[in-house]
Amino acid sequence: MQVREETPVIAQPSLSAAAYDYLLARLRGGLLGSSERLVEADIANHLGVSRVPVRQALLQLVAEGYLVSTPRGYKVPTLSSQDVEDVFELRLLLEPRAAALAARDITATQLQQVDAALAEARRAHDMNDASGAFGASRQFRDAWLAAVRNTRLASGIARYADQVALVRRMTLGDFQRRLTVIAGYQELRNAFARQDSVAAHDAMLRMVIAAQRDFAETARSAEQS
Repeated sequence: MQVREETPVIAQPSLSAAAYDYLLARLRGGLLGSSERLVEADIANHLGVSRVPVRQALLQLVAEGYLVSTPRGYKVPTLSSQDVEDVFELRLLLEPRAAALAARDITATQLQQVDAALAEARRAHDMNDASGAFGASRQFRDAWLAAVRNTRLASGIARYADQVALVRRMTLGDFQRRLTVIAGYQELRNAFARQDSVAAHDAMLRMVIAAQRDFAETARSAEQS
Protein backbone atom coordinates (compact mmCIF):
# COMPACT_ATOMS: atom_id res chain seq x y z
CA MET A 1 0.00 0.00 0.00
CA GLN A 2 1.45 3.31 -1.08
CA VAL A 3 1.48 6.00 1.60
CA ARG A 4 0.41 9.32 0.27
CA GLU A 5 2.69 12.16 1.28
CA GLU A 6 1.03 15.20 2.70
CA THR A 7 1.93 18.58 1.31
CA PRO A 8 3.70 20.54 4.06
CA VAL A 9 1.88 23.60 5.28
CA ILE A 10 4.02 26.72 5.12
CA ALA A 11 3.25 29.02 7.99
CA GLN A 12 2.45 32.59 6.97
CA PRO A 13 3.00 35.61 9.18
CA SER A 14 -0.18 36.47 11.05
CA LEU A 15 -2.14 39.49 9.94
CA SER A 16 -1.65 41.13 13.33
CA ALA A 17 2.13 40.66 13.05
CA ALA A 18 2.10 42.18 9.56
CA ALA A 19 0.06 45.15 10.82
CA TYR A 20 2.44 45.51 13.77
CA ASP A 21 5.50 45.52 11.51
CA TYR A 22 3.91 48.11 9.22
CA LEU A 23 3.01 50.44 12.08
CA LEU A 24 6.32 49.99 13.89
CA ALA A 25 8.23 50.83 10.70
CA ARG A 26 6.29 54.08 10.42
CA LEU A 27 6.91 54.91 14.06
CA ARG A 28 10.60 54.12 13.91
CA GLY A 29 10.96 56.10 10.72
CA GLY A 30 9.54 59.20 12.40
CA LEU A 31 6.66 59.25 9.92
CA LEU A 32 3.97 59.97 12.51
CA GLY A 33 3.65 63.46 13.93
CA SER A 34 2.66 64.11 17.52
CA SER A 35 -0.79 65.36 16.42
CA GLU A 36 -1.54 62.52 13.99
CA ARG A 37 -4.15 59.96 15.01
CA LEU A 38 -4.10 56.29 14.02
CA VAL A 39 -7.62 54.97 13.44
CA GLU A 40 -8.30 51.24 13.25
CA ALA A 41 -10.68 51.45 10.30
CA ASP A 42 -8.32 53.60 8.22
CA ILE A 43 -5.36 51.29 8.80
CA ALA A 44 -7.44 48.19 8.10
CA ASN A 45 -8.66 49.68 4.79
CA HIS A 46 -5.11 50.62 3.82
CA LEU A 47 -3.78 47.13 4.56
CA GLY A 48 -6.81 45.32 3.18
CA VAL A 49 -7.51 43.40 6.39
CA SER A 50 -10.20 43.37 9.06
CA ARG A 51 -10.03 45.63 12.09
CA VAL A 52 -9.29 42.78 14.52
CA PRO A 53 -5.59 42.23 13.64
CA VAL A 54 -5.06 45.97 13.41
CA ARG A 55 -6.53 46.40 16.89
CA GLN A 56 -4.24 43.66 18.20
CA ALA A 57 -1.21 45.37 16.67
CA LEU A 58 -2.18 48.76 18.08
CA LEU A 59 -2.72 47.35 21.56
CA GLN A 60 0.69 45.67 21.43
CA LEU A 61 2.29 48.98 20.51
CA VAL A 62 0.46 50.63 23.41
CA ALA A 63 1.77 47.96 25.79
CA GLU A 64 5.30 48.57 24.52
CA GLY A 65 5.05 52.33 25.03
CA TYR A 66 5.09 53.35 21.37
CA LEU A 67 1.48 54.59 21.33
CA VAL A 68 -1.23 55.78 23.70
CA SER A 69 -4.97 55.32 23.27
CA THR A 70 -7.24 58.38 22.95
CA PRO A 71 -10.99 58.77 22.35
CA ARG A 72 -10.22 59.58 18.70
CA GLY A 73 -7.71 56.84 18.01
CA TYR A 74 -4.09 56.13 18.87
CA LYS A 75 -1.21 58.58 18.89
CA VAL A 76 2.47 58.91 19.67
CA PRO A 77 2.81 59.78 23.36
CA THR A 78 3.83 63.30 24.24
CA LEU A 79 6.92 62.96 26.39
CA SER A 80 7.68 65.47 29.10
CA SER A 81 11.25 66.52 29.82
CA GLN A 82 11.18 64.19 32.81
CA ASP A 83 9.99 61.29 30.63
CA VAL A 84 12.95 61.79 28.31
CA GLU A 85 15.37 62.07 31.22
CA ASP A 86 13.99 58.80 32.60
CA VAL A 87 14.61 57.10 29.25
CA PHE A 88 18.16 58.41 29.14
CA GLU A 89 18.76 57.10 32.65
CA LEU A 90 17.72 53.64 31.47
CA ARG A 91 19.90 53.94 28.39
CA LEU A 92 22.89 54.87 30.53
CA LEU A 93 22.37 51.68 32.50
CA LEU A 94 21.73 49.35 29.56
CA GLU A 95 23.57 50.49 26.44
CA PRO A 96 27.18 50.51 27.66
CA ARG A 97 26.79 46.93 28.93
CA ALA A 98 25.14 45.88 25.68
CA ALA A 99 27.93 47.46 23.63
CA ALA A 100 30.48 45.50 25.67
CA LEU A 101 28.61 42.28 24.92
CA ALA A 102 28.38 43.18 21.24
CA ALA A 103 32.15 43.76 21.06
CA ARG A 104 32.73 40.32 22.53
CA ASP A 105 30.42 38.50 20.11
CA ILE A 106 30.29 40.56 16.92
CA THR A 107 30.83 38.67 13.65
CA ALA A 108 32.58 39.84 10.51
CA THR A 109 29.22 40.16 8.74
CA GLN A 110 27.77 42.22 11.57
CA LEU A 111 30.83 44.48 11.56
CA GLN A 112 30.28 45.04 7.83
CA GLN A 113 26.73 46.16 8.61
CA VAL A 114 28.09 48.58 11.20
CA ASP A 115 30.49 49.93 8.57
CA ALA A 116 27.66 50.34 6.05
CA ALA A 117 25.63 52.33 8.58
CA LEU A 118 28.65 54.50 9.39
CA ALA A 119 29.19 55.19 5.69
CA GLU A 120 25.54 56.16 5.31
CA ALA A 121 25.82 58.53 8.28
CA ARG A 122 28.81 60.23 6.66
CA ARG A 123 26.99 60.48 3.32
CA ALA A 124 23.95 62.06 4.96
CA HIS A 125 26.13 64.54 6.83
CA ASP A 126 28.00 65.55 3.67
CA MET A 127 24.67 66.11 1.91
CA ASN A 128 23.29 68.01 4.92
CA ASP A 129 20.49 65.45 4.95
CA ALA A 130 19.05 65.49 8.48
CA SER A 131 16.42 62.90 7.63
CA GLY A 132 19.08 60.61 6.17
CA ALA A 133 21.22 61.11 9.27
CA PHE A 134 18.28 60.06 11.42
CA GLY A 135 17.79 56.92 9.34
CA ALA A 136 21.51 56.15 9.53
CA SER A 137 21.47 56.49 13.31
CA ARG A 138 18.74 53.87 13.51
CA GLN A 139 20.61 51.66 11.01
CA PHE A 140 23.79 51.91 13.09
CA ARG A 141 21.97 51.03 16.29
CA ASP A 142 20.22 48.04 14.68
CA ALA A 143 23.54 46.82 13.25
CA TRP A 144 25.41 46.66 16.55
CA LEU A 145 22.39 45.46 18.51
CA ALA A 146 22.23 42.45 16.19
CA ALA A 147 25.47 41.29 17.84
CA VAL A 148 23.89 41.29 21.33
CA ARG A 149 22.88 37.71 22.05
CA ASN A 150 20.63 38.72 24.93
CA THR A 151 17.54 39.44 22.83
CA ARG A 152 15.57 40.86 25.76
CA LEU A 153 18.31 43.39 26.41
CA ALA A 154 18.56 44.30 22.72
CA SER A 155 14.80 44.72 22.25
CA GLY A 156 14.52 46.80 25.41
CA ILE A 157 17.25 49.16 24.23
CA ALA A 158 15.64 49.52 20.80
CA ARG A 159 12.29 50.30 22.38
CA TYR A 160 13.62 52.99 24.72
CA ALA A 161 15.70 54.57 21.97
CA ASP A 162 12.67 54.63 19.66
CA GLN A 163 10.65 56.45 22.31
CA VAL A 164 13.03 59.42 22.12
CA ALA A 165 13.44 59.21 18.35
CA LEU A 166 11.90 62.65 17.82
CA VAL A 167 14.54 64.10 20.13
CA ARG A 168 17.28 62.49 18.06
CA ARG A 169 15.72 63.76 14.82
CA MET A 170 15.85 67.34 16.14
CA THR A 171 19.45 67.18 17.33
CA LEU A 172 20.70 65.59 14.10
CA GLY A 173 19.62 68.68 12.23
CA ASP A 174 22.60 70.48 13.73
CA PHE A 175 25.86 70.30 11.73
CA GLN A 176 28.25 70.16 14.68
CA ARG A 177 26.18 67.64 16.59
CA ARG A 178 26.15 65.34 13.57
CA LEU A 179 29.94 65.48 13.48
CA THR A 180 30.10 64.54 17.15
CA VAL A 181 27.70 61.64 16.61
CA ILE A 182 29.73 60.31 13.67
CA ALA A 183 32.93 60.52 15.72
CA GLY A 184 31.19 58.45 18.38
CA TYR A 185 30.12 55.90 15.80
CA GLN A 186 33.70 55.60 14.58
CA GLU A 187 35.08 55.14 18.09
CA LEU A 188 32.51 52.44 18.81
CA ARG A 189 33.15 50.74 15.48
CA ASN A 190 36.87 50.59 16.19
CA ALA A 191 36.20 48.99 19.58
CA PHE A 192 33.98 46.40 17.88
CA ALA A 193 36.68 45.65 15.30
CA ARG A 194 39.20 45.00 18.10
CA GLN A 195 36.58 43.09 20.10
CA ASP A 196 37.50 45.38 22.98
CA SER A 197 34.58 45.21 25.40
CA VAL A 198 35.97 47.84 27.79
CA ALA A 199 36.51 50.38 25.01
CA ALA A 200 33.05 49.65 23.57
CA HIS A 201 31.46 50.15 26.99
CA ASP A 202 33.22 53.50 27.49
CA ALA A 203 32.52 54.71 23.93
CA MET A 204 28.83 53.97 24.28
CA LEU A 205 28.69 55.64 27.68
CA ARG A 206 30.14 58.82 26.17
CA MET A 207 27.66 58.67 23.28
CA VAL A 208 24.61 58.39 25.52
CA ILE A 209 25.87 61.18 27.80
CA ALA A 210 26.38 63.40 24.73
CA ALA A 211 22.87 62.62 23.48
CA GLN A 212 21.46 63.45 26.89
CA ARG A 213 23.36 66.75 26.90
CA ASP A 214 22.10 67.57 23.40
CA PHE A 215 18.53 67.00 24.52
CA ALA A 216 18.96 69.26 27.54
CA GLU A 217 20.40 72.04 25.37
CA THR A 218 17.60 71.65 22.80
CA ALA A 219 14.97 71.78 25.55
CA ARG A 220 16.50 74.94 27.05
CA SER A 221 16.57 76.63 23.64
CA ALA A 222 12.92 75.76 23.08
CA GLU A 223 11.93 77.24 26.44
CA GLN A 224 13.80 80.47 25.74
CA SER A 225 12.32 80.97 22.26
